[in-house]
Amino acid sequence: MSHFGFENDIHSVLKLDMPITNAPMARWQRKASTSNSTNPNTLSPNKSANRSLSSSKTPSKTPGKNGKTQSTPSKAGADRFIPVRNSKQMDVASFLLSKENEPAEDSTSAVSSTQKAWSVTLNGCDLEEAKILHLGGKPLNAPEGYQNNLKVLYSQTPTPASMKKTRYISTHPERILDAPELRNDFYLNLMDWGRQNYLAVALAEHVYLWDASQGDIVLLKKMEEENGYICSVSWSRDGNFLAVGTSDCKVELWDVQYQKRLRSMDGHRARVGCLSWNDHILSSGSRSGLIHQHDVRVADHHLSTLRGHAQEVCGLTWSPDGRYLASGGNDNTVNIWSGVQSSALQNPVHSFTEHEGAVKALAWCPWQPSILATGGGTSDRHIRIWNVNSGSCISAWDTQSQVSSLVFSPNYKELVSGHGFSHDKVFIWKYPSLSKVTELQGHEGRVLNLALSPDGSTVASLSADETIRLWKCFEKDPTKKAKPAASSIIQQHIR
Repeated sequence: MSHFGFENDIHSVLKLDMPITNAPMARWQRKASTSNSTNPNTLSPNKSANRSLSSSKTPSKTPGKNGKTQSTPSKAGADRFIPVRNSKQMDVASFLLSKENEPAEDSTSAVSSTQKAWSVTLNGCDLEEAKILHLGGKPLNAPEGYQNNLKVLYSQTPTPASMKKTRYISTHPERILDAPELRNDFYLNLMDWGRQNYLAVALAEHVYLWDASQGDIVLLKKMEEENGYICSVSWSRDGNFLAVGTSDCKVELWDVQYQKRLRSMDGHRARVGCLSWNDHILSSGSRSGLIHQHDVRVADHHLSTLRGHAQEVCGLTWSPDGRYLASGGNDNTVNIWSGVQSSALQNPVHSFTEHEGAVKALAWCPWQPSILATGGGTSDRHIRIWNVNSGSCISAWDTQSQVSSLVFSPNYKELVSGHGFSHDKVFIWKYPSLSKVTELQGHEGRVLNLALSPDGSTVASLSADETIRLWKCFEKDPTKKAKPAASSIIQQHIR
């Protein structure tokens, strides 16, 4: 029995994972017990310790021959310092070593799960899933812990800025009309769109009317002279009467409803290339450089003659309020005339000579009656914006091509320009910045004239390729209410 007890004692001693009970205390255990016996919180040892240490240490200085002490060099192979480690520090070190060896994903997920648990404990819910302000997507429901469901602030009401979208402008014409035998002359004005939705077009010696609502075509006039041709057409304000300028120096008035010529007015000595209405006053410009004012209500129609151009007058238009008449000529000059005066001689209010080419393109701004847009020919290629009240040029833009016609679009406050050499296109510009909105291309010849439909939604372009293209690019916004049209108090009739 004692033999078996002896073997058990031998096995228990030889096991490495079991503490040795009968062995002497290890060196590090003796040092730990010695350090624990002293005060661990004091930075300097006590006096007794200093005494023991000083007695045990070898003196660093030895007496010399002259009675002086000498320093003893330290040994390079001295014992290294082994810090004292207690059981608690060993546990912390082993824990840190085990954490360093763990994968990063596991530690991150553990930290996130711990933080989420703390958030739920402190706030009653996870803050990441209970945002009060949400900037996109569907509105979120309030967390379960909230008594008031209005804690989630969210608005789905569209603001005006979010509702404003850029409109789609088709680069293809809505309709193309043939215009055979069209006279390719830059200085003539051969197309106009009346208020009754009739498009008047002059083709050689003929004047045709196209009903835009029905699509019917009517031949209104044919020249009786052998080599005569139509030079200009212009509708009255109400769209019931059409003025026609001819190559034989005449201005004719036609009643569209009855397709009948009312009168023929003489006075010019050259072809009449441009016309413009101001109620019952009709202005006509000719190749001689003169502008005649006609009162179509009376037999003696001639009121006055405006002399301000040295060459052919190719552009003529009245302002919307009837205060000013703008004229452009082949002498690169734009003249501004004030009202209608009975004097035979009248000087222009302003004379603009900044253009370097013939000025045919003229357009008054419908929402700013004192603003005039002008365009120069091949040698100039500029669009200029003028303030006729001050006589100053507000802005100028180089279009890199001949400007043949200008039209303002009141629906979107934009400017439309027709061009010849070298682009042969129609451009739409944002007013007043003159930044390009889009370009409409398809013509194979230079654009000679532009005309805007009565509702302002469609612009017609007449080109030297003998076609008329209709571009529907200014449709009104259905969300905007149309303003009621002002009814005229006095109705004038042509006698």
